[in-house]
Amino acid sequence: MPSPIISISHLSHSYGARTALSDLSLDINQNEIFAFLGPNGSGKTTLFRILSTLIPPQSGTVRILNLELPRDTNAIRPQIAVVFQSPSLDKQLTAEENLRHHGHLYGLRGRELTNRIDESLSRFNLSDRRHEIVNTFSGGLRRRVELAKGLLTRPQLLIMDEPSTGLDPVARLELWTALAAARQQQNLTILLTTHLMDEADKCDRLAIMDQGKLIALGTPAELKQQIGGDIITLTTPDARQLSSALREKFQIESQTIDSTLRFEKQNAAEFVPILIKSLPDQISTLSISKPTLEDVFIRLTGHRLTGE
Repeated sequence: MPSPIISISHLSHSYGARTALSDLSLDINQNEIFAFLGPNGSGKTTLFRILSTLIPPQSGTVRILNLELPRDTNAIRPQIAVVFQSPSLDKQLTAEENLRHHGHLYGLRGRELTNRIDESLSRFNLSDRRHEIVNTFSGGLRRRVELAKGLLTRPQLLIMDEPSTGLDPVARLELWTALAAARQQQNLTILLTTHLMDEADKCDRLAIMDQGKLIALGTPAELKQQIGGDIITLTTPDARQLSSALREKFQIESQTIDSTLRFEKQNAAEFVPILIKSLPDQISTLSISKPTLEDVFIRLTGHRLTGE
């Protein structure tokens, strides 16, 4: 089997007394779209900074393209592209000028640079906007220029921090269409951090993180299969009383999330009439849904992805 493009082994990182990453180990394979999913404070940003070579690992080992951080940082940087959550474009330059200056930083000149600019702008449907000032672009267009700039140097690995932040649904769809095409055309591996469930669902595999720890790893389908059936969500005047009733009458353990009760149940549609008949005065509303990545996160942590 080919070597993983990223190999992380027992990685830990702290800021004083606060632990940002705790004994993280995993591999990311070539040509994958891989996501680190977690709330603020889960360690995603620290991991992003380490993998993008901004800060060295404190303990453990990190290998990228069979090179080790921090020893081989200078050899790794030309082979990766990094797209930050905050835009790194010069808004007073045109799209083409942003790409040209980026190419100069990597030693590209002349016809070779011009050909790559044409290719990169075309890939992200920016050819007709190449001479326009970036300051006039929408958030979605700016993100596409960021990607065109990043892939100008033909990296093997693209690392993105919260790539859909600030984008409307149409712009997010365009972004993912462009990423899928870039992966296919360049044999590109794409790594991203996100707190968005629909974004994580588009990835080949993902690592779910909470409080600096890896709590689950797999494909979106594999992770959802951990849920034991459909999700039943209840609102009630007294969550504690209903929780006790569910336990006593049906041997069901529920979770209280934001004043609602949630539990997993096979064949939920058949069970719901029995539940309502047994506890009619304790249930205000009831809904049934198929498992999502949010449900996986709640099951593993006891709180929502957006919760504290």
